[in-house]
Amino acid sequence: MDCWKGAVSHSWIYPTVIICANGFFTTMRPSESFLTPYLTGPDKNLTAEEVTNQIFPVWTYSYLALLFPVFLLTDYVRYKPVLLLQGISLIVTWLLLLFAHGVAAMQLVEFFYGMVTATEVAYYAYIYSVVSSQHYQRVTSYCRSVTLVAATVAAVLGQLLVSLAGVSYFHLNAISLASVSLAFLCALFLPMPQRSMFFHRKGAPEPVPGPGKGLPVGTGPGPQSCQEERSPDAAAGAPSPQPQAGSAGPHGHLLSVLLQLGRDLRHCYGSRQLLCWSLWWALATAGFNQVVNYVQVLWDFRAPSHSSAVYNGAVEAIATFLGSATSMAVGYVKINWDVSGELALGIFSALDSGSLLLMHFTDNIWACYAGYLAFKACYMLLITIATFQIAVNLSMERYALMFGFNNFVALVIQTILTVVVVDSRGLGLDISTQFLIYGSYFTVITGIFLIRSMYTIISMKCRNTSAAAESTAP
Repeated sequence: MDCWKGAVSHSWIYPTVIICANGFFTTMRPSESFLTPYLTGPDKNLTAEEVTNQIFPVWTYSYLALLFPVFLLTDYVRYKPVLLLQGISLIVTWLLLLFAHGVAAMQLVEFFYGMVTATEVAYYAYIYSVVSSQHYQRVTSYCRSVTLVAATVAAVLGQLLVSLAGVSYFHLNAISLASVSLAFLCALFLPMPQRSMFFHRKGAPEPVPGPGKGLPVGTGPGPQSCQEERSPDAAAGAPSPQPQAGSAGPHGHLLSVLLQLGRDLRHCYGSRQLLCWSLWWALATAGFNQVVNYVQVLWDFRAPSHSSAVYNGAVEAIATFLGSATSMAVGYVKINWDVSGELALGIFSALDSGSLLLMHFTDNIWACYAGYLAFKACYMLLITIATFQIAVNLSMERYALMFGFNNFVALVIQTILTVVVVDSRGLGLDISTQFLIYGSYFTVITGIFLIRSMYTIISMKCRNTSAAAESTAP
């Protein structure tokens, strides 16, 4: 028995299986594609205005308030306690969804769901703390693949149960509650890590995974990444190891970690190329999260669920598949992204803008579905490119730091959009007008990066012309 326990504690297989099971059951929530019809239907009897302008904004505010402290807490307590917190938050979320009523209760649901999304960082970060770098490629592919499979299974299962079996939205939520409860049980069996990225380092920083090895990617709707090999200069620029937790007082150690994080951020954003990609990441992710958060309300407005067939689950399943396919396709495209990347950001952001404007101007639900599919596929393609462009010359620690900070900036922008456009204390616009705003927002992003790409291309041509003239001069 002792030998078996020792083998388990030193094997990468056991924690990988358990964390993948946790990820599967956490993501396998068939009711999620039907949240708006459930809230506005006879079960909760809320109006679309209450859902849009009073309930959904709470998620954004709670996510913003919790993200930074949870990010630090996750590393300080070494991941597993935060995974347990996520499981408890999911269970509370679905218990409230099932049995609570009224606007205030549903706002509490959104608060706990904000806690869930803030703690999602622990899922990917955990596995890198319990396996060696030689297994990063395999465990990253397993962890990412299982969540994509679970999301697809959940969407398809929910659609089949609603369309063919006539299962109520209440019972779909009961299935989701059972699934997240199993996820919590899986988390209980995870071994406790002995190290973490920032507060409990041991030895030199781990390198970023090489080609196809992927990186820990978060939320929500984050894509898998395809990286190139880390350059030799990256090791020299990696953050210096932190002192162990026990080598100084807790306050001094916390201060030293925060100071090191600040130095790392200044170093990372000192590169104009990284700053450009990070700017797109923050701007586009803010818009993407806003669209995903409110698209069900738009669908319900175009084709009311009480009088029309609902195909939200099928659309989400297709969107997940298309997003995965476009993300994988990036790994096979041989393009100099340093030259053409900004142009690609501008062109595909224009497609995103067009998709959202289509969703605003059309009254046809199928055109609305098609616009959403195109929007999500373009975003997933671009975020994958941005991911490996940022990660290619960074250590794992610095990539995780930039990933977290970019998402924090995106969340700040999303909060501003929510306060101004959505919240009843702001403009409180109707859902169709909101999507006009989101389409215009992506039009601005398009303009920024098309202008930037033109500047980059013209500058390179001027430099090449000058170099050619100098080489031919007598």
